Formats: sequence, structure tokens, C-alpha cells
Amino acid sequence: MKFNINKITFIATIVVLIFSFSACKNDKQTEGQSAETKKVDKEAHEEETPTIATLTEEQIKTVGIELGTIEQKELTATIRANGLLKVPNNNKANATSLYGGVIKTLNVQIGDYVKKGQVIATIANPQFIQLQEEYLSTASRITFAEQELSRQKELFEGNAGAKKNLQSATAELNSLRTRRASLQQQIQLMGINPSSVSNGNLKSALVVTSPLNGTVSKVSAKIGSYVDVSSPVIEIVDNSALHLDLNVFEKDLPMLKVGQTIHFRITNNAVEDYNAKIFAIGSSFENESKTIAAHAVVQGNKTGLIDGMNITAIVSLNNVTIPAVPNDAIVNADGKYYVFVQTDKKAEKHHEEGEKEGSHKESEEEHKEDKSSKNFEKVEVLKGVSDMGYTAVTFVNEIPANAKIVVKGAFFVNAKLSNTGGHEH
Repeated sequence: MKFNINKITFIATIVVLIFSFSACKNDKQTEGQSAETKKVDKEAHEEETPTIATLTEEQIKTVGIELGTIEQKELTATIRANGLLKVPNNNKANATSLYGGVIKTLNVQIGDYVKKGQVIATIANPQFIQLQEEYLSTASRITFAEQELSRQKELFEGNAGAKKNLQSATAELNSLRTRRASLQQQIQLMGINPSSVSNGNLKSALVVTSPLNGTVSKVSAKIGSYVDVSSPVIEIVDNSALHLDLNVFEKDLPMLKVGQTIHFRITNNAVEDYNAKIFAIGSSFENESKTIAAHAVVQGNKTGLIDGMNITAIVSLNNVTIPAVPNDAIVNADGKYYVFVQTDKKAEKHHEEGEKEGSHKESEEEHKEDKSSKNFEKVEVLKGVSDMGYTAVTFVNEIPANAKIVVKGAFFVNAKLSNTGGHEH
């Protein structure tokens, strides 16, 4: 009997061990399958990187996103140079008086546009009356001298007069005529017509006129101040003749030639682009800078350009153009460069079936939002040369012709794409 009990105990122990081994094996298989499943899910998660961002009209307006197209720009084979806007000396002038006097009237102020010959001021001086008085007096003396010369001729021809008297009368008449001619020129320089000068029409003031067409850049006089030849009344600049003086380094000089096109911007206000064309290249170094001056005439619109402005220019060495986009259109992500192209493709769906929740009303609201939203695809590009706010780009994959791209606010679109991808996962 004792033997039977021991036998039963042994069999029970074996059964328990068998079941324990099976349970342990099943647990290990389950754990292995779970780990493998997690690994696959993780790899799938890493591979599913979103490339399309969806933004509503309200988001686009709030952030200030702007769309544009890929432009053709002359960005290759160029020379960058700094320079200065200048007006040639023959297009700048000082309006001065040839005679000293006191400013009686002043008709212009800084910024006014004046034409050649326009009266800008009047100057008064008693000496002006004295010159006119002497002119009239000389004219009267000439009349008397002519009569005296005629009388001496008659006397000499009748052997009643001396030849010396005839010669003296001739010299006196010539001297008076010379004096009258001198006074006549002086009166004309005063701006007075000599033929209008009479005893009842003596002018005590003369006018100062503009020597050329241009803009008043400086007013040096004021009413009541004394001016003379060395004291300019105003300064006039004709900005229509603006040209560039570019400082070109010696190594770049062989690549320049007359007729090349220049694109430039104001250094302190790089907003608008201007064009110019080289018309002359210097033959000596400028001061101690070891640069050579290249002169170019400004073409087209000159609004906002003033003599003395600093400029930054690009000299085009050829007419080759390449696709380019504004610098703000390019974003850097994971060591690569991208632009966002507007597309009709739908954004990728990353939610799993088991995670979908919400009522029918929420689905309708999302559907309405999709209709008023825009999709932007993240497209990889290769960067080229950058100049004047633009960067040359080469698309890794072909995009549709005339495609719309985000030219402003691409950073925010990229942030939206990154946030959306992380949230959905």
C-alpha cells in the first residue's frame, strides 16, 4: 500500500512539471511575438514621414504666407561689387550772382525742381544803378564825340584845323565806344537788357537765374544776407544724369567690358532693383583701395536715387538665366533643402482604425474645412548660387510647369508639417 502512494505522488509530480514547461514555452513565444510586432510598428512609424501639409485660409492669412512662381534670374557668372551713385560735375551747379548784393527775394527751397533760366532770387545793390547811370552818360558823350569828330574833319579838310585836333577827337570817340561796349556787357550779365535802360527806368536789383534744369539740393542764402561771386545762393543737381562708380578688384577687371548690364540695390534700403549699363572703365587705381572704377549709366526708373548713395551691384558676365526662388522659400530639414509646392494631392492619413473616434457632426466639420484649405507638398531641391535675395535651385524630381510655390512663410509650413506628423503618430 505504501508503494502505491509513492507511485501516485511520482506521477503527479511529472504531470505538474510537464504543464509548467508548456506554460513557460508559451510565455516566451508570446513575448517574442510581441517584441517583433513592436519592432515592425516602430519601423513603419519611422518610414511614414509626412510630405504634405494642409493649411486653412485663416492660417495662411494669419501667418502671412505668400505664393509665387519660379523665376528666371541671371545669377550665374556674375561679379559682386560695391559702389556709389554720382552725378557728373557738368550736371551740378551753383546759382551765384556776378555782383555782390543783399538778397531781396528768394523764390525756391530745398527739393524744388527748377528749369534753366528760371528766376530763383533777386539781389539789390546801389552800384547797379551807378553802372546804368554810367552807361547812359557814356552814350551821351559818344553822341557829342561823334559831332566833334565830324567838325574837326571839316576844319582839317579846309586847312583851318590842326591834324592833332582831328586825331584827338578820333581817339576820344573810340575810347567812349569801348567803354560803352564794356558797360553794355556788364549790364547784360546783370540780367538787364541794355536797350531797356533809360533815365526813367533804372533798376536797383538784379535777378539770379538757374544755370540748368534740376532739383534744389541746398539753399545757402536767406533774405537779407549779403552774397557775392564766392557765395552761392543755391545748389542744383540734375539727377537724370546719375551714374554708378563701381569699385572693381584687379582680379575681376579682365571680365568687364563696356555694355555689360548691372543690377544694383541701395545698400541701406535693399527693396527695389535698378539697372545700369557700363559705359567706361577706369585705367588707374582709385586711391589706396587697389580697385578700379567702372562707370555705368543708370537706366529706367530713377525714383528714390540720390547723389552719394551707397549701392551693392551685380555685374552680369553673360546672358545665361537659371530657375531661382526667393531665399525665404527654401527650408533646411535633416541636412537637405526643400520648397513647398501647392498641390491637389491629399495629406497622408496616419490614424489607425481602432483610434478613430468622434461623432458624425465632427466629420462634417472636417470635410468643410478641407474644402477651404490648401495642400503644400514638400519637394527637395539642390541649392545653387545666391545673390540679390534669390537662390538658384534644381529640383530633384520634376514638378508641374507654372507650379505655385510658397515664397514667404515656408518656415511656418514646415513647422505645421512637422507638428501634424508628430501629433497624428
